[in-house]
Amino acid sequence: MSQTPSVTRPAPQYRERVAFGAGGIPMFTIAAALFLGGVGIAFLPALGLPGFLIAVGVALALVGAFLALGLTMVAPNQAQVVQFFGRYVGTIRTDGLRWVNPLTVRNAISTRIRNHETSVMKVNDASGSPIEIAAVVVWQVEDTARASFEVDDFVQFVSIQTEAAVRHIAGKYPYDSYGEGTGLSLRDSADAITEQLSKEVAERVDAAGVKIVESRFTHLAYAPEIAQAMLQRQQASAMIAARAEIVEGAVSLVDRALARLSDEDVVDLDEERKAAMVSNLLVVLCSDRPASPVVNTGTLYQ
Repeated sequence: MSQTPSVTRPAPQYRERVAFGAGGIPMFTIAAALFLGGVGIAFLPALGLPGFLIAVGVALALVGAFLALGLTMVAPNQAQVVQFFGRYVGTIRTDGLRWVNPLTVRNAISTRIRNHETSVMKVNDASGSPIEIAAVVVWQVEDTARASFEVDDFVQFVSIQTEAAVRHIAGKYPYDSYGEGTGLSLRDSADAITEQLSKEVAERVDAAGVKIVESRFTHLAYAPEIAQAMLQRQQASAMIAARAEIVEGAVSLVDRALARLSDEDVVDLDEERKAAMVSNLLVVLCSDRPASPVVNTGTLYQ
């Protein structure tokens, strides 16, 4: 089967890196101490102390409040993408309370494993027969920088690229091989084909920093307009295969019966009697109805 020509995609401009930051608990303690201490100092002039302490207290309280703006919560299996005046400066993946530059903007991205199930799509397989197919893809954000800045909406991007890959894969293989050759088919080689589907989807969504964990077909059937005709074809193929197996077994039984009769000298059969016996045994063994015995009161030749 010919290889599909690869599509040249733009090289990613962003790669995930660790953002500069500090532990959230120590910074929260410092910010709270500055804020509360500043508020307390600002009220000291009311006790007769110099008035300039009001300015000092307000300044300390503002510094504490400013530092508190850098506190951010990171949930398990979540990342915070940090931007400083529109520029990407890194990603925080360590869960818990963290502190970064208060002037930065933080956007949360889930790094949990997700499922995307395509709708049931009608496509033509390699033989031109219309079929219905759907698949589920298990994926996870691997590079938060690319997921945030390389594509407009990485969730929608995964959805569209998955459906495009399923349509492409479905068009490369027939629904059923019908025993013709050793080629792959969607019905008989689902594991091998879904492995190819995973690789193709992974290539398509790599620009968005997404990793494909697994893919599986969830629905595979002929389109309703040809389902009945294809069912009759499958039944005919199954019947032919069954008949072939029956005939092969019947010939083997007849051969063994003749050989045993000859070896044990049960009866001496000439060629004409052997032919008649073979004919009768094949009829009995290969018939799909019970045999009706006929009693011959004469001889074989009358």
